[in-house]
Amino acid sequence: MVFKKFVIAAALLCASAAQAAPVFADNFDTDTLALNATNFHGGWAVAGGTVDVIGAPGFYDLLPGNGRYVDLDGSTNRAGLLFNSVALTSGVTYKLSFDLAGNNRNAGKDTVEVGFGSGSQVFTRSASDGFQTFSLIYTATSTGLVGFSFADQGRDSQGALLDNVTIAAVPEPETYGMLLGGLALLGVVARRRRQG
Repeated sequence: MVFKKFVIAAALLCASAAQAAPVFADNFDTDTLALNATNFHGGWAVAGGTVDVIGAPGFYDLLPGNGRYVDLDGSTNRAGLLFNSVALTSGVTYKLSFDLAGNNRNAGKDTVEVGFGSGSQVFTRSASDGFQTFSLIYTATSTGLVGFSFADQGRDSQGALLDNVTIAAVPEPETYGMLLGGLALLGVVARRRRQG
């Protein structure tokens, strides 16, 4: 019985060790609700236009239950580039994850260009789409600050909604190999204990 508990605890510990802690995470819940926001607690900046911080409690809360989030097309008919940077380590692969929703105001489709390091990808959301998680992968070519950004392509003050931005290292394949090897070894030990 004690050995069984040890095996379960070891498996849980190995599984949690295989998942890297985020090097960046922001859900915008500590930011001040504002149209044409310029101050962010997570180090964000805006260029070329505006973005809005909207949501709970009751400030243009288009998708209740999600706290605060960013309308990427602000309130000036000029969507801003929302950007940030994070320190990454050369040779390590990272995943940028984020929740993206449509404008939820019957304003047609929203197209958002997301950049991470040297790569970018365009995402399109229908007006009524709720939050869905998307991601981009980037392998750092040098150690230092690497930028990431979100740019709505609209110009109608009703942009896509952004929330829950995280960046975390992607575990190397050898990490999974070590995890599987350790679990196999625990299995062998358990079988020998039962036989002995």
